[in-house]
Amino acid sequence: MKYIWILALFILFGLQKDASAELIIHHEGQWISHITREKVESKIPGLPIMDIQEYKKWLDDIDQKTYLAPVNAVIDEDNQIVPGRTGMKLDRQALTDSFYHYYYGKGTAEVELPMNIIHPKVDSALLSKIRMKRIGHYETFYNSSNRPRTHNLALAVNAINNKVIFPGESFSFNEVLGERTKEKGYMSAPIIVKGEFSEGIGGGICQVSSTLYNAVDRAGVTIIKRYTHSRNVSYVPPGRDATVSWDGPDFIFSNKLNEPILIKAKLHNGQAIVEVFSSNTVQFQPRHVPSVPIK
Repeated sequence: MKYIWILALFILFGLQKDASAELIIHHEGQWISHITREKVESKIPGLPIMDIQEYKKWLDDIDQKTYLAPVNAVIDEDNQIVPGRTGMKLDRQALTDSFYHYYYGKGTAEVELPMNIIHPKVDSALLSKIRMKRIGHYETFYNSSNRPRTHNLALAVNAINNKVIFPGESFSFNEVLGERTKEKGYMSAPIIVKGEFSEGIGGGICQVSSTLYNAVDRAGVTIIKRYTHSRNVSYVPPGRDATVSWDGPDFIFSNKLNEPILIKAKLHNGQAIVEVFSSNTVQFQPRHVPSVPIK
């Protein structure tokens, strides 16, 4: 028993002696953080143990500073594949192992930050495969002279363009676009509220959700949630719209096919165009969807 107390006193003495000695963290050749034993010592007098919460705060701060999100491969306006980019994330366990070695040792230490590679979910090879077969499409018309509304359409189209939905995954229009705010660039344009026309931030994006709905419906995907406006809209046949609101209705569909599907969306010459692609081996049952009458 006395040897255990001697060991504890030895550790305590060692920690107190080197409490201000630093662990210095480098990342890609540059200093990014440091910490001392004193910083993470328990505030309970006489106990030479770590304050786990204080250590976790330090770890979270490094994680936030150094995280690099992966970037998916996309198809650009010239129909060329732009390769994705790997991301980086802190290897928390490896850094913790290095920290313990420092904490229960003596003096100062320096560590190169351990990182894990994060591969993009959608790479060039996958895009090459699922761009081969168009399984759904839809076009609606809009007045390009209404600049605020057209601007909102463009933001919404860009948000859904190049989205890949894997088998078993769902697509939520509200989740993909996020809240429509002035800070994100959305402008005030006409909306429908309780059957009456009004003005609202993000007005017009329901045309994009409605165009998407008809395109994926043609592709035979499973519609989970879809609501119509409180009055008919001019850009789709009656009953073929999909109204959305950040704090209200959403449009959600699920990919229950055997292959991933790719959403391609754009504005062109007064048309909102959405196309759905997949691989040559996709198994689907297309549905009949009425087109928009050309006026």
